[in-house]
Amino acid sequence: MGAINEIAARLLETGEAKVVIGYGEGSFGSVRPAFARNQEEAEKLIYDKRCTQNLAMYVYKKEISPLRKLAIVANVSTLRGIIRLASENQIKNGDIITLYINELGEVIECKALSEIEICLAEITPEIKPEDKELIDKLDAMTPQERWNFWISEMESCIKCYACRQACPLCYCTQCAVEVNQPQWIPVAANTSGNLEWHITRAMHLSGRCVECGQCGEACPVNIPIHLLPIKLAEEIKNIYGTVSGMKIQESNTLSTFKPDDKENFIG
Repeated sequence: MGAINEIAARLLETGEAKVVIGYGEGSFGSVRPAFARNQEEAEKLIYDKRCTQNLAMYVYKKEISPLRKLAIVANVSTLRGIIRLASENQIKNGDIITLYINELGEVIECKALSEIEICLAEITPEIKPEDKELIDKLDAMTPQERWNFWISEMESCIKCYACRQACPLCYCTQCAVEVNQPQWIPVAANTSGNLEWHITRAMHLSGRCVECGQCGEACPVNIPIHLLPIKLAEEIKNIYGTVSGMKIQESNTLSTFKPDDKENFIG
């Protein structure tokens, strides 16, 4: 067995974790989330370059949360998602053991949130090269050209909400799209309703997005919708110097006021 399998098996055997959330082989060479509850299932866990999904989205699910204490196989995005959830009081210290695989392939076992912070302190978050290329392309457009780009992209949206389901920060028990009295966002897939949904979601993630890109990965019609919150995260970093999901004691940038905040956005 590999290090991940050995550590997972030990945590389950000693009772330190009731379940280990990780990755397993899917169909046609794909990777799927896997939930190991015994040694046999722990032996089937894998980790390789295909394992990019942000597993932090599972830690507050009603089917999983009663199983705490739990362990989770973590890439950088998952670590950042856990720290962001902790900063928003969705996770308590000691709820989760993370098994972080660093760039050298070493497994670092973190039993406290402060230990995750130490791991993240050695990491500089980076946007994927292909995402950076498209963001630069959009930045070079005129406002009208960007508007036309997104109108064209969002016409394909079928309102399946896969983007919401894949996001570790979309944890509301009732989403705005499910409220029908009053109905803020149209249910049907149409140009105005699609725009309202994606713009609303992007704004809800402003200052919170951990830039994992899973909303775009999950889209069945290949809309690069992850670029909206990633671009907003980039702007917030440039303006306020904050990066979400790196420190436990972090606030929500856009709901925090400081007297010395820059006001250059005011026309």
